[in-house]
Amino acid sequence: MDWSKLSFSFTPTDKYISCEYEDGIWGKPVISSDINIPLSGLAPSLHYGIECFEGLKAFRGQDGKIRLFRPDENAKRMQSSAAYLGMDAPTTEDFTNLCIMAVKENERYLPPYGSGASLYIRPVLFGSGSQLGIAPAKKQILFIAVAPVGSYSGQGNLVAVNGVIARKYDRAAGHGTGCYKVGGNYAASIHAGQVAKQQGYKAVLYLDPIEHKYIDEFASSNFFGIKDNTYITPLSNSILPSITNKSLEVAAKDLGMKVERRRVPSEELAEFKEVGECGTAVVITPVKSIDDKPDIDASECKCYTYGGIETCTKLYNHIVGIQNGEIKDEHNWCVIL
Repeated sequence: MDWSKLSFSFTPTDKYISCEYEDGIWGKPVISSDINIPLSGLAPSLHYGIECFEGLKAFRGQDGKIRLFRPDENAKRMQSSAAYLGMDAPTTEDFTNLCIMAVKENERYLPPYGSGASLYIRPVLFGSGSQLGIAPAKKQILFIAVAPVGSYSGQGNLVAVNGVIARKYDRAAGHGTGCYKVGGNYAASIHAGQVAKQQGYKAVLYLDPIEHKYIDEFASSNFFGIKDNTYITPLSNSILPSITNKSLEVAAKDLGMKVERRRVPSEELAEFKEVGECGTAVVITPVKSIDDKPDIDASECKCYTYGGIETCTKLYNHIVGIQNGEIKDEHNWCVIL
C-alpha cells in the first residue's frame, strides 16, 4: 500500500467487531471478516435515525508503539449521544477495549510512522431490531470498523481552504441534537454543502439556529479563530463538543496562549488573524477566506480573508507530536497498546 496516497476514503481491512445489546445485556464481541451485518428492514435506525457514532484514530509512533488518542473522551461522548436517543452505550472501559481489539485485529493496516497517515476507528451504535413505533430501541448493535486514512481533504491538513456562511440553512435546531454525534446532524448539512461545492467553496460555516448572529461550527468540524495571542472558539449548546477542539484549547495554553470559549458574533470574523476548522478527521484545516452572503449562491458578498497559518501550524504540530510520541504526553491523553 502506498501510504502517502491515502485519502479519507474507505479501504477494506481484515476484521470488524460487533456486539449486540438486548434485554439490558451486552453480548460478547464478535470478530468477523464480513463487513455486512444482519439488520431488520424495520430497524429504528433506518426509520427514525436512532443511531450515533464516533471517530478516533490510532497512530504508529516514532518509538514503534501504537497510540490511541483520547478514547475515553469518545466513549463519554457516545454515552451522552446514546442517552439522548434512549440507548445504552458501552462503559468507557468496554468501549476502549473494543477499539483496541479492532486495531489489533487490523494492525497490518496501521500506517508507519512518518507517513502522515493514521488508522481511523469508526464505532457506530444503532437500533437494529424490528420496530414500527417511535420509541427507544430495544435491540442494538455496536459495530466497529477501521481504515487507514490520509488527510480529510486529500491535500494535506494544512492546505488552507475557502469557506462561506450558510445564512439560509441550519445544521441543527437550538436545544436539539447539535451537541450529540448523531447522523441526522450530518444529513442536515448535505444540501448546503452541495450548493457550496458548486460555488467553489470547501467549507460551510453555520450560525446559531435561533438568532443567526453568532458562529456555531463548520459542517463537520468546530470553528476557532486566533487574535491577540488568544485561541477563541464558540460557546453554544447546538455544536458538537469536539475532542480535538478541547485538546487544542489545552495545547494553546501549553504554548503560552490565552483561551476563550464564548459566543462569537459573525462580525468578529473581520478581527481574526487566523481561522481554522478542527476535528478528528482533519486535526486542523486553516481557512484562508470566508464569504458572507445573503445566500450561498448569491452574488452580493462580504469577504473576510486571513493571511497566514503560523499559529495553526504550531497547534497542529503540537497535537500531532503527542499522537506520534514525539512530544511528551503531559496530560496522559494517549492509550498505548
